[in-house]
Amino acid sequence: MPRRETARTALYFPGSTLGNFGSTEAVALLNHMRLLAGADGALLIGIDMQKDVAVLERAYDDAAGVTAEFNLNILARIDRELDADFDLSRFRHRAVYDAAEGCIEMHLVSATAQTVQVAGERFTFRAGEHILSERSYKYTPEGFAALASRAGLRIEQQWSDDRRYFCVAYLTPTES
Repeated sequence: MPRRETARTALYFPGSTLGNFGSTEAVALLNHMRLLAGADGALLIGIDMQKDVAVLERAYDDAAGVTAEFNLNILARIDRELDADFDLSRFRHRAVYDAAEGCIEMHLVSATAQTVQVAGERFTFRAGEHILSERSYKYTPEGFAALASRAGLRIEQQWSDDRRYFCVAYLTPTES
């Protein structure tokens, strides 16, 4: 089969990973992808949309405890990789939606007053004190369009599930 010249470059960024970046970082990433795709290129991006707070909090604090286990694994990795002594049984997972920021936050909350050693340094936690471990930003169609615009992109088309929980957006560079 003869080789063909590439007509266009399209970058695919699946899932809703973009939501793990704050707006400044998300714009920088989208801008970088726009430059990689080139003037005639395109991006296909998965986006997690804003939805009912109860739905979000259940998703990030599921009854089976899968997300809690995932979140507590951060401390287990710190124990292994940074010579720490976190007692995972003394921390609890908490997920809360921050409406002003449009993001769900995951926290590791100290169940008791305790001191932990990490790489030779000591850190003291009060009961109820928390570690913010993740933010996951959710978008409205207008909010994502504005974010994309800041990166020199425009939405050509969007596809969403029936509940409008997620979407995939097809973006192209704006004209200079």
